[in-house]
Amino acid sequence: MGYALTTHVTLKATRQASLQNSLVVLQFLGDALFSFIGLAVALWLRFFTPLRQFGFAADNTDRDFFDYLPLLYLGTALLVLTFFYLQLYDARLLLRRHRALSIILKGVFFWFCVFLGTSLAFKFEPSVSRLFVLLSVLTTLATLTLWRLAYHAYLNNSDLREQLVQRVGILGWVPEAADLAAAIAQDHGHPYDVAGVITSNTSDFNASRLPLKHLGERDQLSRILQTETLDVLVVADPFLSREELLQVAALCERHYVAFKIIPSFFQIFVSNLRLQTISGVSILGIEGLPLDSLPSRMLKRGVDILGAVVGLLGSLPIMAVLAFLIRREGPGPILFAQERVGRDGQPFRMLKLRSMVVGADQKDNESQSTLRDDPRMTRVGAFMRRNNLDELPQFWNVLVGDMSLVGPRPERSYFVQQLSGEIPHYNPRHTVRPGITGWAQVNGLRGDTSLVERVRYDLYYIENWSIWFDIQIMILTFVRVKNAY
Repeated sequence: MGYALTTHVTLKATRQASLQNSLVVLQFLGDALFSFIGLAVALWLRFFTPLRQFGFAADNTDRDFFDYLPLLYLGTALLVLTFFYLQLYDARLLLRRHRALSIILKGVFFWFCVFLGTSLAFKFEPSVSRLFVLLSVLTTLATLTLWRLAYHAYLNNSDLREQLVQRVGILGWVPEAADLAAAIAQDHGHPYDVAGVITSNTSDFNASRLPLKHLGERDQLSRILQTETLDVLVVADPFLSREELLQVAALCERHYVAFKIIPSFFQIFVSNLRLQTISGVSILGIEGLPLDSLPSRMLKRGVDILGAVVGLLGSLPIMAVLAFLIRREGPGPILFAQERVGRDGQPFRMLKLRSMVVGADQKDNESQSTLRDDPRMTRVGAFMRRNNLDELPQFWNVLVGDMSLVGPRPERSYFVQQLSGEIPHYNPRHTVRPGITGWAQVNGLRGDTSLVERVRYDLYYIENWSIWFDIQIMILTFVRVKNAY
């Protein structure tokens, strides 16, 4: 039952992330469109109304609107890139109207300086009027503000809001926790909803006048995380020991619940904590990973698609030869498909060229990894494994979005359930797509090697991701084959 509930939670998280990504993309497209409209209005005012009599615009009477289109495209691109730089397209801002408008205001004036400087540094044809750039500030602010107000009004008053709001549980009860709950309740723009409070022996929740649900006691936390489908747990109990905090953090990891701390009473005991505020109330949380941002995910996915297409086309002749050798060695299918656990704990069918005798998968539960000189392996299978050739069909898994070129190697469901309870911080591996290759693999951590070390390398990759890190790992995959069997 626990696994089914956890799967339900991860499915909810997957759907919520998918909706958030869709809405962020819609914001981006809307901003680009209304930025273009704002620039077009400024262009019309400057060059196609009596304002053209001022300055050098009078010399451009033979120009029509389409002559200025490249200028509008450049201005739109620079403006949207400015918004990217200021992190406007953060899913946490989807319901934060005032915060988003503040960034837009800052972005437009920053863009004004960049665009004006660019127009002065380079000789555009037709020429750029400084009055046009100044008018653009006013018109783009107007169009973007109207678009964003309409967008947020729709979002906050539709059923979509309920799908975006995250359920928050508060562990412990102190004045700061009451301030946090009150701040969330008073501000409709927050993407949070307090589901209730989990008390401990030191709590004084009964004296509170806030209409909050009592979810249970701290020793019932595992059951509460399963039954209440919480998205975030905020720890506010100042009397928890370091060991108890680690236990709470581990439970949150197992149930895919975000772990936050009100920091006034705690020493930082893990790395990668980030400070944020909710209406002036400070909380700490493990977040801000490189692949949390939409531009990073889009870049990684673009490289994956390109690499998968090139990999499939380039490896087809090799796979054809290997398929012939597999069939020649004995009867059975060419491809082997096995269920693995992917991003957000969702299962998928991972493809391989069959390297073992038919029926060998019946004994997979006996060992987490393939053993050296496994008697179930065929001769061509041993050759493929030593050279990572059995993984070639996984370019298809990458193309359809189940996997990435680089990431933690996916594991079978049976072992995920087992290992998540035995190895600390195991489930955060599933916050990204699994990979054909990974940082652990190129460092020799494959086969019958330390699982704890493998997880440590996987988490290092997730925390330090960059596109250059991915390229480095892909290059090392071809030269480092230690423990490949």
